[in-house]
Amino acid sequence: MEFSHIPVMLTEAVEGLNIQKNGIYVDATAGGGGHSQAILDRLENGKLISIDQDPDAILNLQHRFKDNENSIILKGNFGNIKELLNERGINCIDGILFDIGVSSHQLDKKERGFSFHEDAPLDMRMSQSGVSAADLVNTLSAKELSKIIFEYGEEKYANSIARGIVKAREQAQIKTTFELAEIVKANVPQKVRRESHPARKTFQALRISVNRELDVLEKGLQEAFDMLSGGGRIAVITFHSLEDRIVKRIFASWCQGCICPKDLPVCVCHNKEKARLIVKKPITPSEEELLNNSRARSAKLRICEKL
Repeated sequence: MEFSHIPVMLTEAVEGLNIQKNGIYVDATAGGGGHSQAILDRLENGKLISIDQDPDAILNLQHRFKDNENSIILKGNFGNIKELLNERGINCIDGILFDIGVSSHQLDKKERGFSFHEDAPLDMRMSQSGVSAADLVNTLSAKELSKIIFEYGEEKYANSIARGIVKAREQAQIKTTFELAEIVKANVPQKVRRESHPARKTFQALRISVNRELDVLEKGLQEAFDMLSGGGRIAVITFHSLEDRIVKRIFASWCQGCICPKDLPVCVCHNKEKARLIVKKPITPSEEELLNNSRARSAKLRICEKL
């Protein structure tokens, strides 16, 4: 099976981890294995644990790295990273990479139901199990749908779109990506229809909700930091503002020292910095990379090191 995915900011992310040849590293969202391969290439006796929840990705990784003794492949969600690693007797790591969001393979394989460009069953499940996008649009109330679309898609016409979904499903269940895309299009102003595809934000919101992406990101980052050795690094690639704000906030909390009021003569909070930022501002793709991979255009890379 070919799991096609162009790794974003490959060199910047892997160099940011400051790989030690005998260290233990994790690619928490291994996908097609591009970042994993680059990390493995820098190891001698070290280990790389490649994690993914997508069965297609796991099959690809198992085939790609079947002859590499430094490779360990685990199926699971990175939100449970501590449990996944502890089960393999690993309780300390030297670095971890998160490449957040949907992969090119998932977008391009139309039957996965992530894209509004292809007509397919309305699915969007990265793990290929559990509640699907079709389940959400056909069962949630207009209020619940509006909340998801507004908060996760930052869509200002969320109320109108949610009401349109509920009205449409009264006639028949919404089963395909094209059906949903047309409902969204019919419930936004004419001027919006002429801009970028009007369903983009709604599809993003449903995907995030189906896969609990933001909750999982917060949990996964904290569990990874807890397992990180001193001097170990976390590198995170995000693709939209909601994810990036979470990473920025969590990194800032780790890097914050004393939080006592400035007028206190001595520190009483005893809060100590736990990490330092490797880059103060996020790294973004080069012009050359954007020419070769348009899907990298919104990517941001943040890196911090545990003290």
